[in-house]
Amino acid sequence: MSQHPSSRALPAPSADAAAHSARLAGIIRTEIENHGPMGFDRFMTLALYAPGLGYYSTGLARFGAEGDFITAPEISPLFGRCLARQCAEVLERHGGDVFELGAGNGTLAAQVLRELAALEVLPEHYYIFEPSAGLRERQRTYLREHCAAHLERIQWLEQPPGDPFNGVVLANEVVDALPAKRFRCAREGITELKVRSHDRGFAWIREPADLALAGQVRRLRDGLPLAWPDAYQSELHVGLGAWLYSVSHALRHGLVLLIDYGYPRHEYYHPERSDGTLVCHYRHRAHDDPFLFVGLQDITAFVDFTAVAEAADQAGLEVTGFTSQGAFLLATGIAPDLETLADGGPDDLARLSAARRLIAPADMGERFKVMALSRGYGDEPPLGFRDMDLREQLLPPG
Repeated sequence: MSQHPSSRALPAPSADAAAHSARLAGIIRTEIENHGPMGFDRFMTLALYAPGLGYYSTGLARFGAEGDFITAPEISPLFGRCLARQCAEVLERHGGDVFELGAGNGTLAAQVLRELAALEVLPEHYYIFEPSAGLRERQRTYLREHCAAHLERIQWLEQPPGDPFNGVVLANEVVDALPAKRFRCAREGITELKVRSHDRGFAWIREPADLALAGQVRRLRDGLPLAWPDAYQSELHVGLGAWLYSVSHALRHGLVLLIDYGYPRHEYYHPERSDGTLVCHYRHRAHDDPFLFVGLQDITAFVDFTAVAEAADQAGLEVTGFTSQGAFLLATGIAPDLETLADGGPDDLARLSAARRLIAPADMGERFKVMALSRGYGDEPPLGFRDMDLREQLLPPG
């Protein structure tokens, strides 16, 4: 990860932001002092979701050109329009609702609802699961301005729906922010990379992995086609199964659509990826120091889509589609939209350049994947997965 800048190259936070970070760091440090070194999954949970202080729970998370990172809906509204066409197919077949997890600024919700209205396939409700009061308020403000005609359909939830429903569950760049454990596999054994206090900050410490984690790592290692080098380090999203069940158990008929950056397992845990996939984002700088500016930066790990498929099976879901983001967007009609922009004026040409990032193989088109998990949906592949089916990549090679 040497391509990432050092902390010296990152802009310093304001005094108020630094004080906020210090408060959260103090809470984490106290827990470490009371209970010993902390698993990285626990550190991520506190850094991102601690009530009133975590990056996502306070509303400090910043999206778009002025924030810490930019997601596909902020790059181009064509992303949401294409996603809406996939939602429309589900709603035409089963009716029901759209349920979005982690709606950011509300940009994707506005794009999807406007396109569904144009297609005359509006959902009964558009639910947004958003635990952060700060982000909920930001979303309300954005949607009042950009989606006023459909506000009566939008409802905010503080927990996933418990009552059975039909429709679509949307999760764009959500799984990568689920807490992950870090491990090291070496000749002397399997250890867990934990977090300890160090001076006024934090540092890594290795401790023997417990039986559960060691067993997971061994099964993972033994099922791969290529051997790891000594001292191989990576991540495991250990809570993935419980999370997927919680957001999908009430779905009767429809799809769960996951869009995120990641790989099938044999690529994720490739021997050359020997230090894992951990990435932090702070003011549009990607770096690999999760202990920097705690509570002020995003912390992510790429997604093992084979693990998602396994969790789906345990949750009673079927993997009905897995493809690249570029292939998904082309299958849901982005090409005519791009042609329309190409025929426009200078402003449209700028929008065209931005939208092409979504499908360019060297940009987001291949790095991001789209997975469809279904329950009671039917045998035909969903619209976005008919041009390219990569489900075989989820299986071990050979």
